[in-house]
Amino acid sequence: MELKLPLPPFTAETAKEKIQMAENACNSKDPVKVSMAYTVNSEWRNRNQFIYGREAIVEFLTEKWKKEQHYKLKKEYWAHSENRIAVRFEYEYQSKTGDWFRAYGNENWQFDEKGLMEKRFASINDLQISEEDRKL
Repeated sequence: MELKLPLPPFTAETAKEKIQMAENACNSKDPVKVSMAYTVNSEWRNRNQFIYGREAIVEFLTEKWKKEQHYKLKKEYWAHSENRIAVRFEYEYQSKTGDWFRAYGNENWQFDEKGLMEKRFASINDLQISEEDRKL
């Protein structure tokens, strides 16, 4: 049985722990490692894309991090309930053309009883920044 601690129902403390784990995994830029936090048939909405399943998550993240170089992410607790967590985030990256961007957004996560994320819905906006304006 595949478990991903902490398990729901979440407290504020365990929700924040789950968020930090997700941030650390994404900052590793290891698509396989990130995908292991999701159910095999996980459902994502990322901007205008709909992604289904771990294999598709790996493919999506592999391509994302090829394009978004020097990627650095920070997630922040927003709210939680029994098996759901909402986060705010920002990340910075450099495009292949050398331009810098900061992306802002919100994510809504839903977990199964084993602590694996079964749904992730993200709304994201990008803002071009100068290298001097980087924060992360």
